[in-house]
Amino acid sequence: MFLTYQNLTPEDKNEIDQRFAHGKQMIKEAGKIALDYFNRRDELIIETKTDPQDVVSIADQNVERIIRDLTREKFPDDGYLGEEHGQEKGSNDYLWVIDPIDGTACFLTGMYAWCISVALMKGDKIVAGFVYDPNTDELFSALTGNNAHLNGKKIETQNVNSVTQGVMGLGTSHRIPPSQLLPFLDNLLSAGGMFIRNGSCALMMSYVASGRLIGYYEPHINPWDCLAGIILIEEAGGWSSPFLENEGLTQGNPILSSASGVANDLQKMAGLA
Repeated sequence: MFLTYQNLTPEDKNEIDQRFAHGKQMIKEAGKIALDYFNRRDELIIETKTDPQDVVSIADQNVERIIRDLTREKFPDDGYLGEEHGQEKGSNDYLWVIDPIDGTACFLTGMYAWCISVALMKGDKIVAGFVYDPNTDELFSALTGNNAHLNGKKIETQNVNSVTQGVMGLGTSHRIPPSQLLPFLDNLLSAGGMFIRNGSCALMMSYVASGRLIGYYEPHINPWDCLAGIILIEEAGGWSSPFLENEGLTQGNPILSSASGVANDLQKMAGLA
């Protein structure tokens, strides 16, 4: 699902390295603005999408615009795919996939389970990912072939071989019927496992990469929610389902990611084996 340094030309490596350095700086700048909005959230204009539980604020819209503007200054030929402003095709094969505030419902109600998530693709491969939590000043980052890091320190998924040894992250939405999640939940609990749901896919996937959770499952998710998390987890030694297959970039897909030692069991629980 993502390239490795062994597959890249020196020119590609240089281009990706430049974008990786920019991404780490850019997402923290965007995070400062998002945090300021969070602290003034009572002043925000809030809109509802097709699902009453799916809300968007002026903060989401403006933070995504800032990310695009900051990146366009340095890489004017790159393309963008964002939750709030859709797709903007570039003239090269680099694509920034942006969720300006993942966990908007938590953001708007004063809970801290929200973050900014940005992934960089080259062609059809994920080459870098960034998840920034402004509330804790935690920056999770991954560059293809170069491991995953939290604030510059290498991170790894948990060394577990049973779902009883840790906690799963779960997500869902009203885009799908409850019947698509409940069998997995029943299987997990019946096997002695446990779960949390904090409202932010990207943040929970970052917790998988850093060993706080053993895995994350959601029956359907959009690409801006999970692409950064996928490369974080895989570069941290974990496993992820092939999200980009079958039009995942445009239509979304199920996502299951985990520490390698429980991947087979979780795939069976989710009916993906």
